[in-house]
Amino acid sequence: MTDSTTSYPSPSGSPAGRSWWGWGAADKALSDAECAALGQLVPGAADTPLPVPDVSALTLPEVRVEPPSALAPLMSAAPADRAAHTYGKAYRDVIRALEGDLAAAPDQVARPLTEQHVVDVLDWAADAGVAVVPYGGGSSVVGGVEYRAGLHRGVVSLDLSGLDRVLEIDRASRAARIQAGVLGPDLEAQLRPHGLTLRHFPQSFEFSTLGGWLATRAGGHYATLRTHIDDLVESLRVVTPIGVNESWRLPGSGAGPSPDRLFLGSEGTLGVITEAWMRLQQRPRHKASATVLFDDVHAAMDAVRAITQSGHHPANCRLLDPGEAGLAGVARNGESVLVLGVESAHCAVDGRMTELLALARDHGGRPTRAEPGSNDSAADIWRSAFLRMPYLRDALARMSVVTETFETACTWDRAPELYEGVRGRLAEVVKEVTGTDGTINCRFTHVYPDGPAPYFTVIAPGRRGSEVAMWDEIKVATMEILHDHGATVTHHHAVGRDHRPGYDRQRPEPFAAALRAAKQALDPAGILNPGVLIDPAPVN
Repeated sequence: MTDSTTSYPSPSGSPAGRSWWGWGAADKALSDAECAALGQLVPGAADTPLPVPDVSALTLPEVRVEPPSALAPLMSAAPADRAAHTYGKAYRDVIRALEGDLAAAPDQVARPLTEQHVVDVLDWAADAGVAVVPYGGGSSVVGGVEYRAGLHRGVVSLDLSGLDRVLEIDRASRAARIQAGVLGPDLEAQLRPHGLTLRHFPQSFEFSTLGGWLATRAGGHYATLRTHIDDLVESLRVVTPIGVNESWRLPGSGAGPSPDRLFLGSEGTLGVITEAWMRLQQRPRHKASATVLFDDVHAAMDAVRAITQSGHHPANCRLLDPGEAGLAGVARNGESVLVLGVESAHCAVDGRMTELLALARDHGGRPTRAEPGSNDSAADIWRSAFLRMPYLRDALARMSVVTETFETACTWDRAPELYEGVRGRLAEVVKEVTGTDGTINCRFTHVYPDGPAPYFTVIAPGRRGSEVAMWDEIKVATMEILHDHGATVTHHHAVGRDHRPGYDRQRPEPFAAALRAAKQALDPAGILNPGVLIDPAPVN
């Protein structure tokens, strides 16, 4: 057991300090003046920022369902609670929140403090015909926590943040039993006294939960090797409407299809993940980082491919194209930038970094420092910009700039054509929709021996009042382009509701039939996050 104190959610609204309408911490959002100054960098942006509504003054839909007395202490229908649990943090979510459009607000917000509470909520909801949308940190950017089915008597947002403890540590196996509602920083704080770490740091780390990572197959800190949360799972415990599913703790097994694989990436539509045994690591003591400049982006891609196929497994191997590098402030003359990082809990890493830089030089790369043994300042600049980007996105959204990202993955033989195809075809779409050329940048967030995961950013001025419709039109085009290139509709942001059209075309039909059958078997009343992954079934 760990020596940690329980940290339950605040009684009303978002957790203390969280923004109800936008990304992250409320006190880190840009001021009106900063928004206006940022907007001046985008020709055609609005002159003044959209105001942030006072949540207490918003009009929410009438509450349609009341919980039974036994569950009432866990439930809240306070406007601040309902508003904070209406949307995730996608661009279209932020715009609608700023416009005061909370038509999708849940009727109740449930905050279970035990697994039995989760069971009780699901039992009541199934009998009452009430939809239940599992909610971790609310950082979904694909419509994963927004109810859209319109088929149920009411909607409950099931906020799991009260299940936030590391319950048990197995030192011999270097694993821990962890509740699903724990936020990233709280998880690491509970592991730190033991000298251990999960070492999973998605961009949303500060504001997302273990359960959310598992339910969406999140990508984390490592750009190579252990890229997804899947790689760190030993076993799962999941509450379904027909019972609790708990897999055995095993380092590996060939006993049929993995039961954990059914729930990893299921996005709360098959069950509610309440606990997991996770594989841990010793905290790294040796680190080094460096940046490498390339005059040609395709030569940089070749260098990254050589690095990922070398077997050196850098922890960070992120390639920024010229636009992305310029936006992050790590290149000024149109270069592409490769950010490299290596780490180890056991041995020095300078030798590995030297070999990685040699591979980069073989493809025309120019390291920005001669000594690879210490942290590189350009890498630190990029890291800070990376963490700040969501706040800048919100600021531009307030200036009615259409600014959003999408990520994908493909094999190396398709990567150059995909990169040029997205930039070329999507540029035409952006110009048609917005009337301007806009900006389309790209970075590789994760890379594998057989292919990269490109992550694209779109920035263009929008028309006030039409921002969501404009982005939706661009989004449709992105999914068409990705499909034409045989690239996945999402690498680590999950499917949610926003990616459903692309996902439906990507998955094989026999698998879709099996998924629908699993949904019917595990959730016969069809209450769990309806509309995610598959169409919701009619409610009896």
